[in-house]
Amino acid sequence: MCPQVVRPNTHVTLRLPSGSIAVHDIKPNTTISIGKYGSFQTNFLIGRPYHYTYEILDEVDSATGSGLRIIPACELYAEIKEDESTTPAEQDEEKTSSVKDGTQYEVVDQEGKVLVRTNRNIIDDARSQSMTMEEIESLKAEGKGSGRDLIAKILESHSALDQKTAFALAKYTLRKSKKYLRQFTVLPMDVPLLVNWMLNDRDATKIMEIREETLALLGSWSNVHFTPPSEGEESNEEDRRGQGRWLIVDETGGILVASAAEKLGVLHAPSAIPIQQPPTQQTEDQTEPPPDENQPQSPQTPTPPPKRKFTPARSNTITLIHANSQPNLSLLRYFSFDAANPAPSHPLSGHLRTVSWLQLLHPAEDNACTEPEAVSPATLQSWKSGKRGNYHRKRRRWERTAAVVAETRAGGFDGLLVASFMRAPTVLHRLVPLLRGAAQVVVYAPSVEPLVELADCYSTARRVAFLNDPPPPETMPTEDFPVDPTLLLAPTVQTVRCRPWQTLPGRTHPLMTGRGGAEGYVFHATRVLPAEGGVHARGIAKKRRTGAGEKAGERKGSKREGSTAVEDDVMLS
Repeated sequence: MCPQVVRPNTHVTLRLPSGSIAVHDIKPNTTISIGKYGSFQTNFLIGRPYHYTYEILDEVDSATGSGLRIIPACELYAEIKEDESTTPAEQDEEKTSSVKDGTQYEVVDQEGKVLVRTNRNIIDDARSQSMTMEEIESLKAEGKGSGRDLIAKILESHSALDQKTAFALAKYTLRKSKKYLRQFTVLPMDVPLLVNWMLNDRDATKIMEIREETLALLGSWSNVHFTPPSEGEESNEEDRRGQGRWLIVDETGGILVASAAEKLGVLHAPSAIPIQQPPTQQTEDQTEPPPDENQPQSPQTPTPPPKRKFTPARSNTITLIHANSQPNLSLLRYFSFDAANPAPSHPLSGHLRTVSWLQLLHPAEDNACTEPEAVSPATLQSWKSGKRGNYHRKRRRWERTAAVVAETRAGGFDGLLVASFMRAPTVLHRLVPLLRGAAQVVVYAPSVEPLVELADCYSTARRVAFLNDPPPPETMPTEDFPVDPTLLLAPTVQTVRCRPWQTLPGRTHPLMTGRGGAEGYVFHATRVLPAEGGVHARGIAKKRRTGAGEKAGERKGSKREGSTAVEDDVMLS
């Protein structure tokens, strides 16, 4: 669940008047600059609610002691309400006419009053604006407020403003508002905002150009959801099916892990802002006597907080398979999670496991899976405290790594999500056997060609050829069968993309300024458990007969019984 107020040392998203977003770290006693819109102190935002629009003030308000002002909703939507109250009803095209001054109009009322003016005779000319950029910059430096006065002066100095249509005037005013209004909206950091920010303002290749709607499709097909813990049942270490365990291969910097963690409810850290209680009035009996000045006072040392014991979660877990010595989860820092040194208070620290490919395939060759040399208690007591601490840390690290690797190799996962640059058949050949029956497999790729090849590996033709002439298990994978085609059912490849459209009457079309890049495709299939041995049908379907049909059936049945008896006698003899 996203937090309700801005907390210190967290990342927030600022939506600017231009429509772009900016991500900033709220550190106390620092200044945030948002370019041409101005700057403000982070202390003015700490403790304030999200989803509010703030105006940057030139001077700190003496009443509130803040350099930001919350803009009320009535002020934000005042222009929209005025437009709705003054906009006339649409008229039929038959009422289009022209008046005596020679200017052609599009819509008039029954009395001949002009309602909407056309822009056929308007010629865009830079000389229509009498104010120069030097004058505008000087007004910006001298002016106070949110920039509305500057916008009003720019509109007044436009000589052809009366010739603009209602739509052209609103479009011109909106363009100036996006440029000069000194306000912003504070939004909590979530996965869709982070994806859009990485796509539009950062390097999109770091997240494999995955979009918000594609990420939602991945989560929908993979069926990632929160699983409540079972109560009243003893936990079974061997059988942990149906407890919300998900296997992920993520090379997007942590976007796929963050999306799954958000659906599981373990992405956002709990609120850590203490609520200040008002001081209570003490009675005369409760009043403590003043300390004796002659008696020496012992220095008060701060009591350290109790250490929280790390207990890994048993349900709603994410197991990340990575190729390097450390996983690339750099984008999780925007959710206050450090993968190198996770805080025990963060909910993701107990629900995230990381396993390398080497630990999964060949654990004996990894140094982290090698058990440290055991030392007797007498030898351990003879060591210094620092050496004993290092020994215990190595033992705990080995125990934790060995437990995670053993749990991963045991399998029984509820789903698999893959977003990797590696060849998909090589990944699924190793990971699909770790899934339980009916688990969902979802693979993302920026282009469609890798997924078409993967879908062909699990096609019906490959499955029939595999069943008719199965290769020896020790030779898998082969050139013809890079994967076992009997493990996945109903492979499909699909894509989704939300394109913004302009929806004006007679001018409806997709926006020409949309972002290009990779389309993004999703492969989906269901894990099945092949039946061992052949499948034989049993039983004889009997048809109901009436009248002569029943007698004929009885005669045929008696003949079959007689022949069967003769065959039995021959076999016995």
